[in-house]
Amino acid sequence: MRKKYLSAPLPFMGQKRMFAKEFIKVLKHYPDNAVFVDLFGGSGLLSHITKCQKPEATVIYNDYDDYRRRLENIPRTNALLAKIRPLAASTPRHKALPKEAKEAILRLIEQEEQDCGYVDYITLSSSLLFSMKYATDLTGLRKETFYNTVRKCDYSPCLDYLDGLKVISCDYKELFDKYKDIPNVVFLIDPPYLSTEVGTYTMTWGLSDYLDVLQTLVSTNYIYFTSNKSSIIELCAWIDKNNTIGNPFAGSEKVEFNAHINYNSSYTDIMLFKKADEPARKDAS
Repeated sequence: MRKKYLSAPLPFMGQKRMFAKEFIKVLKHYPDNAVFVDLFGGSGLLSHITKCQKPEATVIYNDYDDYRRRLENIPRTNALLAKIRPLAASTPRHKALPKEAKEAILRLIEQEEQDCGYVDYITLSSSLLFSMKYATDLTGLRKETFYNTVRKCDYSPCLDYLDGLKVISCDYKELFDKYKDIPNVVFLIDPPYLSTEVGTYTMTWGLSDYLDVLQTLVSTNYIYFTSNKSSIIELCAWIDKNNTIGNPFAGSEKVEFNAHINYNSSYTDIMLFKKADEPARKDAS
């Protein structure tokens, strides 16, 4: 009998395990034979749950972040973690590893990548870095402090996790355009949240990218996820209330200043100016 997961089998920032039971309830509002399109597939958890709850449905999982490759490499990841455990064993749980242990672990990981051509850095991060910190390559991992949070047991193979799904990998806009006019389609929309960490996603987004996602909500059946940290619902309510002002920055000029917090963190301060009775200058952009 197929195992039904309520959390993703491998670590993934933003997986919807806290929403799983409520998501199952919401799915009951849609037909059993609907076409569900998971635009931002992430860990595949929403797609997996949908297929388990509605086996007659067509479920499209957009694996843009190549999660399936991580699943395929679980045996190698388990073997690598087995080699790492003895190197961390002398350090108390949740305490920082000494430099010697860190360097030995990095050599193991580097050798693994040279020998096999692949390392699941996100899964390794959950066993070596402080909570919710992730690296996606050796260079990023090398910059971090290592802790003894090494997983004590193997990850399960989860061979049937993606069974029954149509797995693709493409830009969400392309996928949306392909299915938007198909009858009985429901879009599962779980983009990286505005104003939250997107470090493990294979994308670099700005505000306009987040707002572009809202076009997928117009005249469609959807289940959309966001966070109160993103303020996207508040923003849309404000725009709806003040929909006649246009762009208040049109015709203004922009001055930028790059500020550095520390050696690896910086931001850009921006000043916009405009004299209303002067001819319009070039738009700020």
